[in-house]
Amino acid sequence: MANSIGIPGYPSETIAKQGSWQLYLLVGIATNVFLWGSALLYLKVTPPTYTSHSAVNLPGQGSNANVNLPGIGQASYENPSPYAIASSQDPRENYKFIAESEPVLKAAADQLHMSSGEFGKPQTKVLVNTSIMTVDFNGTSPQEARKKSFAFYKALQTRLIQLRTQESIQRDVGFQTGLNSAQKKLETAQKRLSEYKARSGLNSEDQIKDLTTNIEQLRRQRAEILAQEQQATTRLKQLSANLKLSAGQATDAFVLQKDQIFQQNLKNYSDASAAVVVLESKFLPNHPTVVAEEAKRDSAESALLARSQSLLGRSLNLATLKQLNLSSGNNSNTAQETLLQQLVTVKADQQGFTSQAQAIDQQITQLEKRLKNLAQQESQLDALKRDMQVAEAVFSSTLTRLDLGKSNVFGSYPLIQIVADPSLPDNPTEPKKSYIYLGAALGSLFSTTGVVLLWLRKHKRKALMGDRKTFISE
Repeated sequence: MANSIGIPGYPSETIAKQGSWQLYLLVGIATNVFLWGSALLYLKVTPPTYTSHSAVNLPGQGSNANVNLPGIGQASYENPSPYAIASSQDPRENYKFIAESEPVLKAAADQLHMSSGEFGKPQTKVLVNTSIMTVDFNGTSPQEARKKSFAFYKALQTRLIQLRTQESIQRDVGFQTGLNSAQKKLETAQKRLSEYKARSGLNSEDQIKDLTTNIEQLRRQRAEILAQEQQATTRLKQLSANLKLSAGQATDAFVLQKDQIFQQNLKNYSDASAAVVVLESKFLPNHPTVVAEEAKRDSAESALLARSQSLLGRSLNLATLKQLNLSSGNNSNTAQETLLQQLVTVKADQQGFTSQAQAIDQQITQLEKRLKNLAQQESQLDALKRDMQVAEAVFSSTLTRLDLGKSNVFGSYPLIQIVADPSLPDNPTEPKKSYIYLGAALGSLFSTTGVVLLWLRKHKRKALMGDRKTFISE
């Protein structure tokens, strides 16, 4: 039984072992051929891809400006660093989003007459602890990759300009609204101030200062005039005492002294009176010569009184005329006339000084009354001026901020700077031959090792089964 089992099985097992070994060899060869064939086919079929590298920098330096407006105030603006707005925000991420947005990619693709799918998306990367962002573009040739990068940057700059323009327009609309409101308030304040000036007659604080200065000058002038009046009064008293005449009497005497007719009548009266005295000492009162001379004296007296009344405008008697100390003598007439003239002149000066003092008193009273009214109106004028100054400050500041805001176009979208121009690649980035060869070699190694291990495992099992059959037959 043992012989019948053992002998026939020997040649069949040998054939089986030989067939199994060849099968695994064929499988290993086929697997390696497939792997290497696929790798070589991929390298041959897949078009090369070139990558253009570039980098941009987002400056983090802030800026500010202050403008002083003399007599009004100041205006300022501050453009903080985009990295200092909030620690959780990174402006490079915002630019990364804008760079990968459809409007930018479509505009860049249109420049190269490509579709958005053909143009592709940039590979952006933010470098940690820097303000730099790298940008990579793929192309079927080095020139295409580089052209895509340049077209991309041009489209990005255009898009940023559009966003800045939109922001500026929106900001200007808000500023313009505030500017219109400030302008209306300023116009209202100016109108109220102008109307009040026209109504009150008070235009500035200088008017009050000038008015106060004028009052002080008038007071000094009044004091000087009063001093001159006092001097004139003292001299008038002295002259009146010397002439024993009042100022009015001196004026009457001076008028009579100057009149030739009165002087002739006075001389006739004096001569007649002297003749009567002489005749009365020689003759009796009823003597015709005395009577005739008395008649002549009375006629001269009547003429004298009539002439004095005509000159002075009032009637005088002989006692009054004698009190005036009139003289018809030439020697005494000149000296008396000089004194009378001085007395009249001093009296006129005194009256002039008194009139001037009274006029100045009236002017001072009027100016003080006006000063009081202006002082009351000054508070209202100051309030209106303050309102206008505030309105001017608000309007000027708003206008200045508007102008400064127009110059600050990089507020929300800072200026980008290309620190590394798009490169012109020398070697393709895909497919990578070294990686493909390495993958094929590893695949070949793993597949060959697997086939060998499977063959060894099956060979070992068959050997164990053969030993069992031998043991059973025995």
